[in-house]
Amino acid sequence: MRRFLPAAAFLSVALASLVMAGYAYFAVHEAARIKFEGTADEALNRIEGRLEIHLALLDATHALFQARDGQVPRMAFKTFFDALDVEKSFTGLRGIGFLRLVKTGDEAVVVRDMERDHGRILPIQPDTDQAWRTPVTLFQPRENIAGIGYDMFTDPARRAAIEKAMGDEGTWATGLVQIGEAMGGPGVPGFLVFKRLNVGSAPSGTAPPGAATIGLLFASFRSAELFNSALGRAPLLPVAAEIFVGTPEDGNLLFRTEAPPGTVHGADLPVTRQTVVGGRQWTVVFRPTSAFEPPTSLAVPLMLGTFGLLLATAIAAAARLQAKAYEAARALQQATEKSLLEKDMMLQEMKHRIKNSITRIMAIARQTAAGASDIGQFTTTFGARLQAMAASQDVLTRARWQKADLVDLLTIELGLAFGNELPPGLMSGPSVRLDEATTQALGLTFHELATNTLKYADVSGLRVTWEVLRDGRNRHLHLRWSESGVTDVSEPERTGFGTKLIDMTITRELRGTIQRHYRPDGLQIEIAVPLGKPKS
Repeated sequence: MRRFLPAAAFLSVALASLVMAGYAYFAVHEAARIKFEGTADEALNRIEGRLEIHLALLDATHALFQARDGQVPRMAFKTFFDALDVEKSFTGLRGIGFLRLVKTGDEAVVVRDMERDHGRILPIQPDTDQAWRTPVTLFQPRENIAGIGYDMFTDPARRAAIEKAMGDEGTWATGLVQIGEAMGGPGVPGFLVFKRLNVGSAPSGTAPPGAATIGLLFASFRSAELFNSALGRAPLLPVAAEIFVGTPEDGNLLFRTEAPPGTVHGADLPVTRQTVVGGRQWTVVFRPTSAFEPPTSLAVPLMLGTFGLLLATAIAAAARLQAKAYEAARALQQATEKSLLEKDMMLQEMKHRIKNSITRIMAIARQTAAGASDIGQFTTTFGARLQAMAASQDVLTRARWQKADLVDLLTIELGLAFGNELPPGLMSGPSVRLDEATTQALGLTFHELATNTLKYADVSGLRVTWEVLRDGRNRHLHLRWSESGVTDVSEPERTGFGTKLIDMTITRELRGTIQRHYRPDGLQIEIAVPLGKPKS
């Protein structure tokens, strides 16, 4: 019996060692899978974020057309895009254009409008057997004259998306199309997104009966540039991506990264995600590249197996090492899951802030466009208000989105209007820390007040003072904006958009009050907003 004891001990230790080594291998592989899923989710968020920004530009252009009742001349359209610097700021966006909707046989009115805008006769082509035509009449930022007049309704892929867009107020995307091929040039893989344009009244023959749709705005994307710019920004992610329109089949392939996928522990760890763009479902398949580093090396299970087979006397040490490896893998898994949860919360918060900012920008764009006499005035006023919003964002960024200082906010906003050298004694009051919503709202308010002061008053006579009053545990900021040295001050008969924007910001967003006193020597504005309860 004793002579079999070494063999039995060896077999027992060897079997236990192999079992432990196999379990360690599984733990290492599982940790690598969890880490790569987090990396793939971050890559998908980059793609979705980039698409949201690009489609927001399409919505802003749509707001411009609606504000002008669809009457946007070619030069005004070009000036709008030149001011936005689209080619530098929106990589992958080939451009945004406008399709006129006209019945087949009534093309003469559209040809006449194109001749007026472009200075030459541009026929609508190609021939069609469809009841409707949608020729391209405007396209920026890089206008291809060969594409003006091209009827997208003649192409089945484009026609399907256009018909979908005509049915609702949303955006609708095509599948994979060859951008530029229809205009006689070399085709570039990409896709289009359409959004219909409704106006108060449509000219006869240019819209379906009973509707006010005069055409569609569309955005043209080059797939390779768009997705490479989203995935190629620092820090680089070790992922190879394949993007399909619909199911992951070769005929539906929209984009594939140039980096070949690598292998991790003998498996390619594919991760599949779905997203919706312009009413179409996209399937994105991520695989790790050779740059992907798993959180744990295979050396641990290999060492366990080797020492278990060769050193029977190290059973206790091998078991202890295995326990440590298990605990390390479990701790890593928990840490990874916690990190993924925190990242997801941060990304969701960022998306929420971006959507809120885009909503505010679109509202300001619509109101500014409605009150602007020309595109130059719109660009100047709209740009100044965006700069005021950006200044508030800058103050919050430096404060790490916690609390922003009122003096810093006033210094930046007044400096934008009056110059960096502000008069001494311009501001006085105690230190006040503002939350995110109050910072953004007051930043826009100070910009509008400073703009009015610059127009109608003397900057040297401006004084901004404030104090904090307490009502039980509640605090209120009382701010006084005083302009002196001006005579014949009286209440205006007509309220402009700037004044309405100030009143809505103070009363609706901040739940505060604002009073204006028109005195013989100047204007005085008193603002009161709640600051909330102080920390115990």
